Amino acid sequence: MAVIFEKSVPGRHGVSLPDCDVPEGVEIPDTLRRRADAELPELSELDAVRHFTELSRLNFGVDTGFYPLGSCTMKYNPKALEVIAGLEGFSDLHPFLPQLRHGGMLTQGALQVMHELEHALCEIAGMDAFTLHPMAGAHGELTGMMLIAAYHRHKGNRKTEVLIPDEAHGTNPSSAAIAGYDVRPMPTDTRTGMLDVGALESMLSDNTAAIMLTNPNTLGIFNRDIEQVVEIAHRRDALVYYDGANLNAILGKFRPGDVGIDVMHVNVHKTFATPHGGGGPGAGPVGVRENLEPFLPVSRVVKRPDNTYTLDYNRPLSIGYVAPFYGNFSICLRAYAYLMLMGAQGLIEVSENAVLNANYVMNALKDVYELPYDTVCMHEFVLSARRQAEQGVHALDIAKALIDRGFHPPTVYFPLIVKEALMIEPTETESKETLDAFIAAMRAIAEQAGSDPDALRKAPRSTSVSRPDETRAAKTMDFRWDEPFREKGG
Repeated sequence: MAVIFEKSVPGRHGVSLPDCDVPEGVEIPDTLRRRADAELPELSELDAVRHFTELSRLNFGVDTGFYPLGSCTMKYNPKALEVIAGLEGFSDLHPFLPQLRHGGMLTQGALQVMHELEHALCEIAGMDAFTLHPMAGAHGELTGMMLIAAYHRHKGNRKTEVLIPDEAHGTNPSSAAIAGYDVRPMPTDTRTGMLDVGALESMLSDNTAAIMLTNPNTLGIFNRDIEQVVEIAHRRDALVYYDGANLNAILGKFRPGDVGIDVMHVNVHKTFATPHGGGGPGAGPVGVRENLEPFLPVSRVVKRPDNTYTLDYNRPLSIGYVAPFYGNFSICLRAYAYLMLMGAQGLIEVSENAVLNANYVMNALKDVYELPYDTVCMHEFVLSARRQAEQGVHALDIAKALIDRGFHPPTVYFPLIVKEALMIEPTETESKETLDAFIAAMRAIAEQAGSDPDALRKAPRSTSVSRPDETRAAKTMDFRWDEPFREKGG
């Protein structure tokens, strides 16, 4: 596909505007003026529209195909939620309105949504309080670790380390480190795929501020020892952080707060229907037990005796602001609408279908791909392409081959404890027909790895770009169009 500069025709215009009849208000100094017009592409309106429409068709999205990416999967985004998020009463609110003397009455609906969503998340997770301010899952992790640090400072504790399983999400150690802690990895039990409890007991010390857990973990396995893990940590006054990125596997089945979890975040942009591909938007509300509530970020939505809502800034122990205004309100609004749409029974069905779909796909593929942990999985599972690697076909080749078959690749090479990892999450929203088509594609690729491995190593063939050198692209980015340079083969 030609770049837009190649379609440019000198003198062609996309729009026609009348001459400006307003005099320039500020004289621009000569030192800041261009010596020549900017060399921008010149196209008609129709050519410009067609160019960008054609570009959009090269993108893959959940509205166009199956997206079995593990850990933060793109799930179906009900279009009704987009309508609700676009209602003028929400979308036209100015964020400064609640801070005006009489402006609070203009924002009661938005404040009520935030207040009721916090309480709904408390009920779902078994926590005592939630804040909606964090704007992504990793931001929620950082907020949670800041809360843990504030808790220990308030008690006079001088704890410096955080223990994190070696199969944890990659942002866990980053969040702990940014909060000022030293990170120590805990091993996974190679037999069960769960945290090695014996190793935890030997590594835990009075210097441990917290342990960070993901449950179900990144292997898609639910840690049945979670209550014991929490009890071990609490014995040494260490808190337990729960990464709630995989909450869609346990909705209505397990509440982290019920086993004593101290802090957790929820990826509402994943669990409660808003896809966040491309880096955003997202939201990562953080829930805490009662003893950590005083440290939550400002401001807090409170309900007054007259049933109106206001913002409470009088929080002397608060960690302060973690986001502009009140977080990513439109994403939280979508989550609230989703919860109202689904109801309690609907959320239970979400969990049951997510687990059913994952086990269906896993069992249909485990005879042709290696399954490192052959046990009932939760919402996702991890295969290994080690058998195919013996034939010269690696996890990356399998991922690229799926693109030619119309599927977005799963997560590859993560978690790091599984060689040639393929992490697959079907989600609760895909039909059996779609899952069967994906299974057929994966099985065909496994067969082709034996019969024609070279073809897989050259995939994809159906895309405008096949296999760019991603490292070089990141290190030597060049966004400038230089036609003479291109003509010389640069």
